[in-house]
Amino acid sequence: MRLTYQPWGETLAEVADAGRRAERAGAEMLWVSELHRSATGTAAALAAATETARIGTSIVLAFTRSPMITALEALDLDELSGGRFVLGLGSGVRRLNEDWHHVAFGKPVPHLRETVRNIRHFWRHCTSGEPMMLDGEYEPMRIRGYERPFAAPAEAIPVYLAAMGPLMTRLAGEIGDGWISHELCSPRYLAEQILPDLTVGIDRVDGRTRADLDVVVSACCSIADDRQVARRRAAGLVGFYATVRTYADFFAFHDLAEDQQQVVDAFRAGAGADYLADAVSDRMVDALTLTGTRADVAARIAAYDGIADSVKLSPPTHGLPAADTRAAQDEIIALIAELTGAAT
Repeated sequence: MRLTYQPWGETLAEVADAGRRAERAGAEMLWVSELHRSATGTAAALAAATETARIGTSIVLAFTRSPMITALEALDLDELSGGRFVLGLGSGVRRLNEDWHHVAFGKPVPHLRETVRNIRHFWRHCTSGEPMMLDGEYEPMRIRGYERPFAAPAEAIPVYLAAMGPLMTRLAGEIGDGWISHELCSPRYLAEQILPDLTVGIDRVDGRTRADLDVVVSACCSIADDRQVARRRAAGLVGFYATVRTYADFFAFHDLAEDQQQVVDAFRAGAGADYLADAVSDRMVDALTLTGTRADVAARIAAYDGIADSVKLSPPTHGLPAADTRAAQDEIIALIAELTGAAT
């Protein structure tokens, strides 16, 4: 398995420094998210600060930019990184798209299918000067009189899709170069719920095999000599996801429906979504995150071997002071170096 990392920082300079340290520790890819920062802006900072690790977005919101803008940003990031860029796309949820960004959401699976089609079509034809004309329910493309006067990438930029539900997961298996999980994805859930749907998608395309898809499991990671300290740092993230109604089946799969309800009750009583750690049981944290000593977490990572191709580690942030996240980050980078045999 490839060890990859999502660096954190209060400033872009700190993000870049964490990325450099993770790269030296042996992380093969560095990921950036989109919420409190622009994913593309943060990816540019990491691309400029590093030399060998691939740079991926986990994720860029697919519908809040036009496919043409997303394609152009990806081309620029691929150039800036020297061909190291991976475009990770996700739909987000309806409320975020429609209320926060004022964009149409529609049916996310066909919407994302058309978005990826348009991005790839633009990459293939943007330097030819030929019209780029595509029909579509959500993303028709009508580009005439355009010719990008720069060289196209030597190879196609990989496109990874974030997915949880079965239909979107099958789409990732069908058209993605990779699939990215959300931050709570146990080995059993990956094996029993995700991989079968990815296989359905893979089998839709003649000649396509499992080897054509990079399965990336995301994992919130909290390391400390005191196991309870490690657990409590990760509890806020679990609480955040437990407030989302569409995750009910996910928690039920892990026999955590009652535990989730306790979190929901605390949320409805007025606790902020980032400050629900006290309502999260230890067994929720143990089932869904990687916590404990370095040896504990190394064993938890090893449990994905044979079912995931890459593990994306990230430090806990929800409801934590910066010093706690910073300490967790330092421990993760040290563990990556330990597992890869690299010098930090």
